[in-house]
Amino acid sequence: MKTETLLDSHVWLRIADSQWANPLDPGFAGQRGGRWNPPKSFPVLYLNEDTVTARLNLRAFVAPWPYEPEDIRDDTGPVLVGATLPSNLIVCDVHSPDGVAAVGLPASYPLDDKGETVGHDVCQPIGSAVRAAELNGIRCRSARSPRGEGRELAWFPHEASDVAAVESRASFADWYWS
Repeated sequence: MKTETLLDSHVWLRIADSQWANPLDPGFAGQRGGRWNPPKSFPVLYLNEDTVTARLNLRAFVAPWPYEPEDIRDDTGPVLVGATLPSNLIVCDVHSPDGVAAVGLPASYPLDDKGETVGHDVCQPIGSAVRAAELNGIRCRSARSPRGEGRELAWFPHEASDVAAVESRASFADWYWS
């Protein structure tokens, strides 16, 4: 595995329902699972590195809804929560060519050799191995962009005292259309 240390002052972004009591709770993904963790495994907080990546991920967030982002009213749309994480986090690099190769993914990640998105079934064992290595997460290419633009972070808090801090909260119109 190739590792890197995250910049302490970076504000990560999380798309959230405005009604969620704690949009930075990693427990939900620990139960449900996600790209880098199997269901009923360990807590993960999935974050976007920038607004462009958050916009790419909005399509997945609203996929079960009967309308598109263009139809969302500001008072009902998802908010964008800015968060900072504990300092000195060392994560697995799954975005650089060397980092992608080191975990055994194809150079074309997030696409496989057939042009399909690499599935959760391939990524979850990698996430489990990263967690077992006691790293703080995975910084990766966005799976929502076929060319791998954008960066995401799957943060693995190890202790109950590892919490993300809310830095900002933007309404749908303020973050999606700006």
